Amino acid sequence: MEHKAHPPERGILQAETGRSRFLLDRYEPAPDLAPFIEHLWIVKWDLTGQPQFRQTILSFPSVNLSFEQESFGTFTGIYGIPRRTYTRTLQDIGIVLGIKFHPGGFYPFWRQPVSRLTGRTLPVFDVLGQDPREIERLIFAQADDPKNMAHLAENFLRERLPAPDDNVAIVRRIVQAAIDNRDIMKVEQLAERFEIGLRTLQRLFDRYVGVSPKWVIQRYRLQEAAKLLEQGSAMDGSALSQELGFYDQAHFIKQFKAIIGKTPDAYVKSINSLQ
Repeated sequence: MEHKAHPPERGILQAETGRSRFLLDRYEPAPDLAPFIEHLWIVKWDLTGQPQFRQTILSFPSVNLSFEQESFGTFTGIYGIPRRTYTRTLQDIGIVLGIKFHPGGFYPFWRQPVSRLTGRTLPVFDVLGQDPREIERLIFAQADDPKNMAHLAENFLRERLPAPDDNVAIVRRIVQAAIDNRDIMKVEQLAERFEIGLRTLQRLFDRYVGVSPKWVIQRYRLQEAAKLLEQGSAMDGSALSQELGFYDQAHFIKQFKAIIGKTPDAYVKSINSLQ
């Protein structure tokens, strides 16, 4: 299993602070799972005798399967896409092994509209019908060997490996276009680029992704905005909103505050206060 080089921590808000509180590693999936899975990730922390830490995530349009062991017990669950941000509280000692599915990649395992998971966290038994106690025992017995942990998690999925689904690749290409092209700010532009009717595109995202194409477009722009602000971008608000393809500065500020809970200026001040 290949260790995955860390890309910029897009989506992990104020990641520099987080790196002082927890360790994050990522691993490439096996070839047979790669059509469905983006990567596996492992987070470890030891905050013994320290205050708890709250890490906020501006989530990707991806479902995650998570195996968790903390001081108060274990949990294995399916995390649908949060509608806004997701905040995880870390305390004492813990380890989490996660599987991040490609946008659209979880649907073949479940065969139900992924929108039914959006904004929800459910025990794995409720979604896949699997009692997790044995796989939890096996995985956490290997807590000192992350690669073995990841192999075990892959085997858990491999036992229920679905048939290929061409729509997963289509959805991935559409989502990637939204990431790569800042000029795409409207769903109509995506529909035109891929020669798909608007209603068909909306239904495809509801079933496979769990959120709308508009949500995806706005989420990637806001992730990029947060990253630029954290890096100390010298652009003023007007220039930044134009750079990211927002209609105007007021629209950018409104969207940023609606999702992250602070205006861009207030977000920068919160970063500076930690330095």
